[in-house]
Amino acid sequence: ARDSLREVFAPVTTSVLTTIAAFSPLMLMPGIVGKFMLVVPLVVTTALAISLVEAYWMLPAHVHAFRVNFDRPGRVQQARTRAIHWIRVKYTRLLIKVLRWPRTALVLVLLFMVATFSTLAAGMIRLEFFAFDPVRLFYVNVEMPAGTSLEKTLVRVEAIERRIRTHIRPGEVREMVGYSGLMLTETEPLIGDNWGQLFVSLHPRAGDLRSVDEMIASVRDDALAVPGPSDISFLRISGGPPTTRPIKVKVRGDDFTAIRAAVVDIKAFLATESTVFDIIDDDREGRRELALAYDFDAMRRSGIDPGKVARLVRLAGDGEVVASLQHQGEKVEVRVRARADRGGDIDSVLRQTVVLADGGEVALGRLLTPSYGRAMGSVRHYNFRRAITVEADIDKLAIDTREANRRIQVHWEEIRERHPGIDLDFTGELDDIQESLDSIVVLFVFGVGLIYLILGTQFRSYFQPLIILITVPMAFTGVILGLLITNNPLSLFTLYGIVALSGIAVNAAIVLISAGNARLRQGMSPLHATLYAARRRVIPILITSLTTVAGLFSLATGLGGKSLLWGPVATAIVWGLIFSTVLTLLVVPLLFRLFMGWSLARRAR
Repeated sequence: ARDSLREVFAPVTTSVLTTIAAFSPLMLMPGIVGKFMLVVPLVVTTALAISLVEAYWMLPAHVHAFRVNFDRPGRVQQARTRAIHWIRVKYTRLLIKVLRWPRTALVLVLLFMVATFSTLAAGMIRLEFFAFDPVRLFYVNVEMPAGTSLEKTLVRVEAIERRIRTHIRPGEVREMVGYSGLMLTETEPLIGDNWGQLFVSLHPRAGDLRSVDEMIASVRDDALAVPGPSDISFLRISGGPPTTRPIKVKVRGDDFTAIRAAVVDIKAFLATESTVFDIIDDDREGRRELALAYDFDAMRRSGIDPGKVARLVRLAGDGEVVASLQHQGEKVEVRVRARADRGGDIDSVLRQTVVLADGGEVALGRLLTPSYGRAMGSVRHYNFRRAITVEADIDKLAIDTREANRRIQVHWEEIRERHPGIDLDFTGELDDIQESLDSIVVLFVFGVGLIYLILGTQFRSYFQPLIILITVPMAFTGVILGLLITNNPLSLFTLYGIVALSGIAVNAAIVLISAGNARLRQGMSPLHATLYAARRRVIPILITSLTTVAGLFSLATGLGGKSLLWGPVATAIVWGLIFSTVLTLLVVPLLFRLFMGWSLARRAR
């Protein structure tokens, strides 16, 4: 045990440190998604650090305490010995063939990797950057015309509920609740008589129960056909960040009329896209309003001052503060207001008479020009300019977030000249995706740099660490093939798995090269050192890889339940590790033999 521990101490320590180096940059991931994923690399790095203590101090003591006797092996031990011998013989023969035709082997591996990466470039793998497991509930948002009473809004919500119930299968819905006067959105609650909402809670998915998306798709057309509401949309709750919709475009400008015109064009374009649905905006209508404009000609003929007309209108409305007093320590204002005529509407105010200087009278409405309309429900700003936000959902099986937003950008460039002074700001998922992709690239390069420094220090070489790092693109090849076979999407969490895989995949190459260097120091030729090291280390490499694969296999294949969040991460590690192990056992010894033969020949000169 002491001799074995001495032999594997350096490569095992290096392997663990490289894995920690690959996981540790993920803890520096910025943004809301990085905070959501912080616990994973933290737990892994802590567990790996503790495992070193177990491997170097406790495990040798266990082996010594059991006092295993190999002089009289049992049947199981004999079968294990025969299996190990068979694997070593078959592997060595295959490796000899690869070493005999080095150029052919390298070309075949390169072509295999290029063909695999081309499937990703061809779009054969679906992109779904935020593939979270959906919460088993959804909302149906109902917006009635401004001024609709609370009772009428509730009647329409109940009509939608009755239509949805006709599409429900037994055991699918836990509860349905409809209400009016309130609508919960992803950013804020909307309160008003014209807002309504239907809350649908589903049972946990089991058997042949439909997913949330399938449920919404089955009831969408029937719910949208309910007459009365000015807008009906569906809201799904995400299982994690981001909480905004895939399409979220802020249309910015200075004039709301121009902004609304641009919003109409953008929503019309989105309506033509079959992969886009639930198109909404936050330009809410307010209550009815009356705008009164001065009729200066009428005022001049009547000989009345416009300021007096404005004061009369103010007295008929809010009134005018004429004094204030203290009552029980509080300031109380005395407000004078005109007594309303019978009817109590705005027309009765306009019928009030105004006494002129000559003793005559004229109706207040004859001095003003009224116009009726709708007030704005809210005035929103973004970066110091007025803005209206257009949001929409997409069919993530048919299109990804970046492509959907790219199409909007292309269309906007075509119609930009029709909307001078208007610009678009793309936020929502697109911002989170771009931020995460940029940081992943930086942190991946940082992690690979740490691995290179650790390997360079251990092997005292500049080129041998590069041989080891070749296993990283070979692992990526396995990831792409795994996603292609399992039909899992390429998400940001799959990329996190790839970053972590870069530290796991190099372990086999570290063990191989460390064993090869040890045999070179014993005086063997590069060819013999390569063969002996590969034959010696093939079983530990296979055992290490198989244990990792076995631990993640159920999660990757969904045997215990599929997860859109953790399934792709496990798939990336499992498939990447399988292919990288196979290719490492063939390509790394070949590169080691070529490099060391060239290096020794150069030194001999």
